[in-house]
Amino acid sequence: MSKEQDIESRRRFLKVAAGTTAAAVVFGGLPRFARAADLPPVSESDPTAKALGYVEDASKTANAKYKAGDDCANCQFYSGGATGRGPCQLFPGKSVNAKGWCVSHTPKKA
Repeated sequence: MSKEQDIESRRRFLKVAAGTTAAAVVFGGLPRFARAADLPPVSESDPTAKALGYVEDASKTANAKYKAGDDCANCQFYSGGATGRGPCQLFPGKSVNAKGWCVSHTPKKA
């Protein structure tokens, strides 16, 4: 294959690749990542929530393991903001209240 043919093959490949990518974006869209707003809230009656003693408001728990100031917002398993709701690794596909708490609370590392 000559150098000119090689360059032409590369150009053709790049055009096809660019066209395929553009078509994928137009027809299929880009992959969506779940946002906290898209996740349903976990209910205190959910079996996992019950097993972990999850409460929507940390200040209302009667669990002896609770320490004042602990809540989902400062737990390493929580990845949402300091207020509102956010995802928790312990409740896949659901959101928890930033002011909630469960027995698996583990303080975020500094």
